[in-house]
Amino acid sequence: MSVFVSKPPGEKPKPARAPQVFLNARLIDPESGRDELGGLLVQDGLIADLGPHLRRNAPDGAAVIDCQGHVLCPGLVDAQVFTGEPGQEHRETLKTASRAAAAGGVTTVVVMPDTDPVIDQVALVDFIQRRARDNAIVHVHTMAAMTRGLEGAEMTEIGLLKRAGAIGFTNGKSSIANTRVMRNVLNYAKDFDALVAHHCEDPYLSSKAAMNSGEVATRLGLSGVPTVAETIVVERDVRLVEKTGGRYHAMTISCAESLEVIKAAKARGLNVTCGVSINHLTLNENDVTGYRTFFKVRPPLRHEDDRKAMVSGIADGGIDIIVSSHDPQDADVKRRPFQEAADGAAGLETLLPTALRLYHNGDVDLVTLLKAMTLNPANLLGLHSGRLSKGAIADIILVDLNEPWVVNKDMLRSRSKNTPFAEARLHGRVLRTLVAVETVYQYAGHEPALATD
Repeated sequence: MSVFVSKPPGEKPKPARAPQVFLNARLIDPESGRDELGGLLVQDGLIADLGPHLRRNAPDGAAVIDCQGHVLCPGLVDAQVFTGEPGQEHRETLKTASRAAAAGGVTTVVVMPDTDPVIDQVALVDFIQRRARDNAIVHVHTMAAMTRGLEGAEMTEIGLLKRAGAIGFTNGKSSIANTRVMRNVLNYAKDFDALVAHHCEDPYLSSKAAMNSGEVATRLGLSGVPTVAETIVVERDVRLVEKTGGRYHAMTISCAESLEVIKAAKARGLNVTCGVSINHLTLNENDVTGYRTFFKVRPPLRHEDDRKAMVSGIADGGIDIIVSSHDPQDADVKRRPFQEAADGAAGLETLLPTALRLYHNGDVDLVTLLKAMTLNPANLLGLHSGRLSKGAIADIILVDLNEPWVVNKDMLRSRSKNTPFAEARLHGRVLRTLVAVETVYQYAGHEPALATD
């Protein structure tokens, strides 16, 4: 069965606790490129030692965990997670999201400000931090709104919000159409070395669109949004970064043209990064054919050529990070005609096993794939996790790369069950998740239905 531990991740392990040693593991560290058989020693919440010399030999007095040759790697850092707390707890709470994260091997989540009320004030950043400390079993960080109410008109107090603990600034699922406002945000954020993460989608070209524009949309009779709606915003933002010198991250690109713009900007030495959601790496517009609203996401699923371009971007490093874009929606807004249904898909628990499709297919090597979900997002956000090295925090996961299983949406820990991967056959499962050396999830062979309150 699955085991969850409710101990908050912020609480430090007791010094008297015996050290733990993980023997007979396949160690993967994206920072050093390490991929070798060995072991890892953890003490006082930190990695004390690792390497081949610990493959079979445990120090005296250490608690021993036999990894049976499975992968031991850093816990995932998911830089784009939408929850319903505060204001829409019926969709998702920090508690249920953290349990889904732990089961999926995600040890750090970054929540978006698209809540009710919007996280655009210091008091609300503090609220999220306190709620996470009391209820979450993984690390939770907050991206604050860069405009008040996410309306794209009035800039928030970026300096005060960062001082309060905001790890970055975004307008959530909406783009800033006003170029002057976007320039001001980048200018002001630069003074605080603050990350600006933007959803790139022209609101006028994408208004009332249900899916990707093209032959499939025409055949289904659905309104479409062209890829140029994304690329126009990426182009504009890169030009503004060139003028302001701000730190900029395109949150979830979805087409080849946008990737080319990002690559060109990096070649010019601009401080620009980008991410892609797991949905756009493993699904395409043809999945919408059955009018299944669980496949309605933002940006919309694109043409297969664009999906392949996103996979190539991960393989060659053009795309920096992979996110779940976890966006739980309840049945009331999903069980509607496709055109009217809400955008969004739950993804925390399926992020890693669906990403492993790229590894099993031979599209991306394992170290590169894990790097996009561990070290790269940690570096982007200024976190000290995402690596296996002496002195690093012991946020680690044990993964069986090959165990087959079928996704049963009713067994997902998320309060909302709108996964596009329902009934999907996957290979790869998280066996154990540790946050600061505390086991917060353990898989023991079968998955009973679990309460998500």
